[in-house]
Amino acid sequence: MRRIVLTLSAATTVCALIPSLARAQRAPAAHQSAPMLASVDTMLFHGLRFRMVGPPRGGRVTTVTGVPSQPRTFYMGVASGGVFRTTDAGASWVPITDGKVPVGSTGSIAVSESDPNTIYLGTGSDDIRSNVSTGRGVYKTTDGGTTWSFSGLYDAGQIGAVRVHPTNSSVVWVAAIGNAFKPSAERGVFKSTDGGKTWRKVLFVSDSVGAADVELNPANPDVVYAWLWHGERKPWTIISGAQNSTGVGF
Repeated sequence: MRRIVLTLSAATTVCALIPSLARAQRAPAAHQSAPMLASVDTMLFHGLRFRMVGPPRGGRVTTVTGVPSQPRTFYMGVASGGVFRTTDAGASWVPITDGKVPVGSTGSIAVSESDPNTIYLGTGSDDIRSNVSTGRGVYKTTDGGTTWSFSGLYDAGQIGAVRVHPTNSSVVWVAAIGNAFKPSAERGVFKSTDGGKTWRKVLFVSDSVGAADVELNPANPDVVYAWLWHGERKPWTIISGAQNSTGVGF
């Protein structure tokens, strides 16, 4: 399987090829001092153990996210059962999309850091398997999940990631794998600057290569990294990364 990573900036002008990243990661010059890493006493974690926190039903988990300003609140999306929320660190879970979002397959969920009541939901599990439930775009809530509204990209198929600008909840990026069963132009990286009312395709390679993930640089959210993938479901097989592609930088 071939994986390629691409970077974008708000200006979307070509500035470098991927090989330049290796040069940027070389050791610092002799006159520069390496950054000091904080030491951590690993004994602090000696007594910690993973445990099941639920919910016991809901299907294959495809996305989990927390809320920095609400340390006990987490959202979990599943492949065929919508979105659940806990506000007590997993002691109890409540489904928040049942009867409100007409698609059970979840690809990604993102909570705005600047306004935790604003949440974007990308439908369509990005984990393409033998049984695939097609996604039907992006949904949005501005009241913490009480109500949801459709926010476009109906034909984007399986959505691998949704990311929200850390200080502006109206700026959103979506990584769309696209239709899992056939070539489609509705795939790649999309961006909205008006809270999902309109979308602009900012990265497109081909009608067979979609975007499986997109990440923002924490130090500069205008620098965006995208992972592209050729994934397609056939009745007799699953194609994964068969198409050749090259990485570019934007």
